[in-house]
Amino acid sequence: MRLLSATLFACGCVSLVDGPLWPPAQTYVDKTVQCSQSSNPARCEHTRDSWKIDYEEAIAGGYRAQKHVALCLSTGCDGAIQPDKMLGCAWRMVIAEANHALPDSMDFTNLSRFCGTDYIDEKGKLAAASQAKAMLRLIGK
Repeated sequence: MRLLSATLFACGCVSLVDGPLWPPAQTYVDKTVQCSQSSNPARCEHTRDSWKIDYEEAIAGGYRAQKHVALCLSTGCDGAIQPDKMLGCAWRMVIAEANHALPDSMDFTNLSRFCGTDYIDEKGKLAAASQAKAMLRLIGK
């Protein structure tokens, strides 16, 4: 399903603008993993407890929250969130394009890392670019 969605976003056949504005935050919580199974159960629980607030702040344009959402979508944040390399990369692109007032020097390092060919293939990167474009429109940047 994710591959189909990514393909449709990449070709421009579908965008987030055409459907529901944003998927609910709970969509991304990894229900297949119990935090007690995580390498860092306390961090997993904390991420799950704060995910909805962070996600809502991210889609409202909050810089710190966007960084956290990007990280968790890229890495899973100790099993708290279902990893999605394409969406993690898309959020990194949003952060880079949004021209936040106080960008972190790590933003471009993380963009290179999580959108690089060692991490995501070219099709995924193209889908992420298309997704980021739609996300930036929705955020209003």
